[in-house]
Amino acid sequence: QVQLVESGGGLVQPGGSLSVSCAASGRTFSSYSMAWFRQAPGKEREFVAALSSRTGTIYYADFVKGRFTISRDNAKNTVYLQMNSLKPEDTAVYYCATARGALGPPNQQDGYDYWGQGTQVTVSS
Repeated sequence: QVQLVESGGGLVQPGGSLSVSCAASGRTFSSYSMAWFRQAPGKEREFVAALSSRTGTIYYADFVKGRFTISRDNAKNTVYLQMNSLKPEDTAVYYCATARGALGPPNQQDGYDYWGQGTQVTVSS
């Protein structure tokens, strides 16, 4: 069983920056592929970014390329999502997820084994 706990959400003005974190339990964190998804009010949850543990490949949704950065610190069992140039449409609950085995298509939610409870990010003036 892996537990994921997100933190760092909050209110930020348009154009601002925010970093959210996801702390994972487990001794083999470095072998987990990690991802971020988000769900805006009234919308389905969507893929944001992923990092494959086996290949080191990083994936981003088109709408965050150049603005968001996913990274990890294996010593701290933590994955981060740095969000810059935030827009009101980035307002959502942000979830981290992990895949213990090989990472399939990174945007497919059923490929992930564990999910966090989410952290709210609100972009508003």
